[in-house]
Amino acid sequence: MNPAQRALWYIESHLAEPMTLDEIAAISGVSRFHIVRAFAAAVGLPVMRYVRARRLTEAARSLAKGAPDILSLALEADYGSHEAFTRAFRDQFGTTPEAVRAAACVNQLRLQEPILMDSTMLDHLAPPRFETAKAFLVAGPAERISCDNGAMIPGLWHRFHQEVADIPARVGSVAYGVCCNGDDAGNFDYIAGVEVADFSDLPRRFGRIRIPEQRYAVFTHKDHVASIRRTVNTIWNQWLPASGLKAADAPNFERYDEKFDPATGHGGFEIWVPVRE
Repeated sequence: MNPAQRALWYIESHLAEPMTLDEIAAISGVSRFHIVRAFAAAVGLPVMRYVRARRLTEAARSLAKGAPDILSLALEADYGSHEAFTRAFRDQFGTTPEAVRAAACVNQLRLQEPILMDSTMLDHLAPPRFETAKAFLVAGPAERISCDNGAMIPGLWHRFHQEVADIPARVGSVAYGVCCNGDDAGNFDYIAGVEVADFSDLPRRFGRIRIPEQRYAVFTHKDHVASIRRTVNTIWNQWLPASGLKAADAPNFERYDEKFDPATGHGGFEIWVPVRE
């Protein structure tokens, strides 16, 4: 099984028990950094958000069947109080535990069913080349991205093409899609930008990142840009665990040169994944 599959198995088989991201990563055989990205690439949800949604879904089913003690359900779902459980329940479903128990029905709720892994990875991924890149600066339009708002990224590139002329001190013609500042919830900053010589005159509306000197595995994505998720999923859940390397806690990025056509999404680009021994 790949890391995301191991994580799903562990979550579903220990749903009624306390669990942490560190424990899930250990069972999956990878680091916290790796499992956050591998799980999001495969499932489309952050690890711990999936855990929370599954627990609340099972609690909702119990309430609809008439469970009398909400505090007991809260504790089983790993919430320390009735109040904390109610807040999470309302955030998830838009209603209260009491209302679901009174209605004796979950038909109106968006339940999180167990996710079964499918074959969304590539049948064949060409081996990467390895490069050590020197530190460089990237600037451009930026947004905070989560698993459920990743559709914002194409719009960010639309902004990039409208505003790239306003980015001072540009170096070269290559564009970069940089994923950085990731957290354990699967959120990260995405910068659609270009290399710059410095940030001194950069307008405040643009994001900025210094990418450190780093060794990378560099993958060529030849298909349409819309299929990037399959390639990323294959890298994190298949290639990296089998490679003997570990993911480095550093920005990863897409590199778009003059062969890429932003109007059609064709032409190919590279995916640079930071690695260490």
